[in-house]
Amino acid sequence: MLPHLEFADMPADAIEVGRIADAWGIKGWFKVLPHSASPEALFSSKRWYLLPSDRAVGGAKSPTAKSAAPAAGGPSKPVLLKIKEAKDHADTVVACSLDVTDRNQAEALKGARIFVPRSSFPTAGADEYYWVDLLGLDVVNREGVALGQVKDLMSTGPQTVLVLSQASAEADKPPVERMIPFVAAFVDNVDLPGRKITVDWQLDY
Repeated sequence: MLPHLEFADMPADAIEVGRIADAWGIKGWFKVLPHSASPEALFSSKRWYLLPSDRAVGGAKSPTAKSAAPAAGGPSKPVLLKIKEAKDHADTVVACSLDVTDRNQAEALKGARIFVPRSSFPTAGADEYYWVDLLGLDVVNREGVALGQVKDLMSTGPQTVLVLSQASAEADKPPVERMIPFVAAFVDNVDLPGRKITVDWQLDY
């Protein structure tokens, strides 16, 4: 990491959205590998909070349900990177910062994990949801039968799939896992304030 970057407190609603892959060009730009196929959060926030790749901070969450637990060396204080521009480039994202002026400085950021506040995400459109907002929601069917909680989401190309986990009725058995396509044919309603998703699905599907 760059020694001249200022330390900052991680926002309470911080979400891990990607990592810095490498330098790009000679003027301080760098490549970013976003965790999502839709990296709008990287574009909307001008303040990125960085942690080294081997460190974590309590409370921050990844958009793929893997919350950041403290690493072996304990929590690390993030540094603040002020972004001048971020844009799509081929199959990745490239960005530049007011604090990074040449290739050597950009290379020093390689591997850093990027966090941004959830509050800085662009407003989702009608019937659109950020994956991170669906994690942990209870899923029930039309009859009110509990099917589990959303523990992860998978992209299968044309559609997204909810991965559910539900405690087994038998104490010595592992949790039951279900997969439900997140499409209108099966999803009746998403109630974010109520933390619940209603689906047209049965326990024996």
